[in-house]
Amino acid sequence: MRLVHLADLHLGFRQYQRLTPAGINQREADVAATFGRAIDQVIACRPEVVVVGGDVFHAVRPSNPAILHAFRTFARLRDALPDTPVVMVAGNHDAPRTADTGCILRLFRELGVLVADAKAELFTFPSRALAVLAVPAAPGVDRPPLRPPEGFAHRVLLLHGEVAGLLPAAARPAERAAVEIPAAALHAEAWSYVALGHYHVYREVAPRAYYSGSLDYTSSNPWGELQEERAAGLPGKGFVEHDLVTGAHRFHTVPATRPLLDLEPVDAEGMTAADVDRAIRARGETAPGGIDERVVRVTVRNIPRAVARELDPAALREYRRRALHFQVDARRPDPA
Repeated sequence: MRLVHLADLHLGFRQYQRLTPAGINQREADVAATFGRAIDQVIACRPEVVVVGGDVFHAVRPSNPAILHAFRTFARLRDALPDTPVVMVAGNHDAPRTADTGCILRLFRELGVLVADAKAELFTFPSRALAVLAVPAAPGVDRPPLRPPEGFAHRVLLLHGEVAGLLPAAARPAERAAVEIPAAALHAEAWSYVALGHYHVYREVAPRAYYSGSLDYTSSNPWGELQEERAAGLPGKGFVEHDLVTGAHRFHTVPATRPLLDLEPVDAEGMTAADVDRAIRARGETAPGGIDERVVRVTVRNIPRAVARELDPAALREYRRRALHFQVDARRPDPA
């Protein structure tokens, strides 16, 4: 009984000002393309059940192109795996703040996707001896006791929220608060698998309890995500495949459409503006794959404000023309 767990798709995410020839924000198109490739990989896995841990869209009212792409892609998944149940919960980005506003995820019910958007729901599949308790992050939802139901060999908890005390401060989005759950309240040891959404980096919370992470870099702090992934030895973004019978577990990497490039930092202590210009140029020229059409950051530490103002504007304009986005993260020296 193999399960696929993905979360935090953030379709409709927009960033920077570059547009595609069709007039769509380039980062929105990037995220959509990454999602399409992820579904190709899910179909190739041919799992017995697919669970989606929320934040399918980046906003409560996504753009029409984002809705259309999501509908077509989930329809492709359902057509390719017609006997595979797909269960989805609303995340804090999907859930309207008021109860009288309908959740966009209900649209996917037309495809046969099982959606929990306004309350916790228990979905059962007797022929598979499977039960999925789906708990959304909608405001005012009464969270039931997170205990598995009796009478099922395979019991899955699908939940969008923040497990208290486990996430670094940089991973907590400031724009929309998520439901916080004490780790002990998950009762992870009693479930066959706990599928979590909200945190954008793949992480084990407890035995058989995981955040799958997001499929692309769509948080307010993507550079922090890169650092966390490097520290954990992760190859990037992706989704989880887990066998509920044998416990076999695999993280499938989904290459980002437009990988982020964090250049080697520059320590500007004692350097002139010309020295810093040369250091930035050298890092850009030697970066694997170059900076063209990529999202790039270079951190310049210990740079006084007066030196930062004298950096070569023509060179910076050229970097920004070549890259999709080029950011100089100038950090002043610590006060003595």
